[in-house]
Amino acid sequence: MTTTASVPAARTAEPATEGAAPPAALSRRVRVGYASGALASGTFTTLPGLLLLPYLTDTLGIGAALAGVAVLVPKAWVALVNPVVGRLSDRTRSRWGARGPWVLGGGLAMALAFALMFAGLARGAAGAWVTEAGFLLTATAFACFQIPYAALPAELAPPGPEQVRLVGGRVVALGLAALTAGAVAPALIDAGGGGVAGHRWAGLFGGTVIAAGALGVFLAARSVPAEPVLHSASGIRLQLAVARGNRPFMALLRAAAAQTVATGVLLAGTPYAAAQVLPGPGWAGALVAVFVAPNLISTPVWSRLGARIGPRRAYSAACALFGAGCLLFLAAPLLPPAAVLATMALAGAGHAGQLLFLYALLPDCIARETARTGTRQGGVLAGLFSTAEAIGLALGPFLYAVVLQAFGYLSSDSGQAAEQSSLARFGVLTGMAVVPVLATTAAVALLRAYRPGPAGAGS
Repeated sequence: MTTTASVPAARTAEPATEGAAPPAALSRRVRVGYASGALASGTFTTLPGLLLLPYLTDTLGIGAALAGVAVLVPKAWVALVNPVVGRLSDRTRSRWGARGPWVLGGGLAMALAFALMFAGLARGAAGAWVTEAGFLLTATAFACFQIPYAALPAELAPPGPEQVRLVGGRVVALGLAALTAGAVAPALIDAGGGGVAGHRWAGLFGGTVIAAGALGVFLAARSVPAEPVLHSASGIRLQLAVARGNRPFMALLRAAAAQTVATGVLLAGTPYAAAQVLPGPGWAGALVAVFVAPNLISTPVWSRLGARIGPRRAYSAACALFGAGCLLFLAAPLLPPAAVLATMALAGAGHAGQLLFLYALLPDCIARETARTGTRQGGVLAGLFSTAEAIGLALGPFLYAVVLQAFGYLSSDSGQAAEQSSLARFGVLTGMAVVPVLATTAAVALLRAYRPGPAGAGS
């Protein structure tokens, strides 16, 4: 794998492609291979969020504040790395195309580092440092995998319904990865005797799934012809300036950040709602499951709707469904648990459409920018998009915590939630239901500026 020196490229009115134009209909092998990459990204986003903080505090004996910093630092680091990785992948030349070496190398490195993260090679502070090193390496490798992976649809399929179907497989696989990883890893920990030994099995399981997903998407990436290479704009600052000048992309970027704030708030509120509204904390897993499960069912429906009316309009419909589920959750204290789960499933069905259409508009935007400038900048744009998602997911829990504080939520150091006032319990519901609706409304408004032209998926 090598990276090419940047050279000026003439602007052209016609789309520039790498080699021959992609086929009108992708083969099943390419679609399944691309979707399998979501097994890697879904496992990375699910398992550390589910297991890492309790592993540091309850298995390695690390203080909660220090453990929180250990979880935060790699996420902040990746936000800085994403655009750089995108630029490097844009400039890569190899027999497997620009993205293939990155998704394979990044994916396999992520698998190894993930296993190291839960290897438990030491206890106490030393164990925390080993775990932190594993998480930092895993997050860095994830950036090397995820950014080229997100840029691939623009190079695998022409803009329009075929790209939407391609991304639809990714959304389904994300849901499958979240459901599987969330169920299997805790079971493996218990079967392995808990503690360090049990977490080692969970780490090996996660690493195996990540490696399988990386191999699958690598095979799909090989379908992109390696020559000729389009040279990306010179210098990271120039590329970022070009991205800022791309008004449709900036609209998409802002909408994605606002939407991930909504998702972050909703997920952060789940354990609080389970403890304060539903019969007990054990319901948190059920809430997450019914939120993710609709990915497997509703994504094909959203895909057909997007092909009929366009991703931007279909995204608004998905947001309306998501918002309806969130607002209905306000009535949770008056509903039986099954009905509460139904409101979360409704929000999850809308969320599947939100993911599908935001992810589909990204390659559409990349393809249009390639046609407009004659340069390959998909990696940089995908890196900035992933950074916006990371910022939104980090900001969501913070906003939810602010709402809890404003409504007088009482903290506890006993390991059990404190008895809350009726106002605090209302704050739990308000934060989880109203704030995501406000953020989603902002995302819909921001996406109205996405106007690349009369043709293509974004119209």
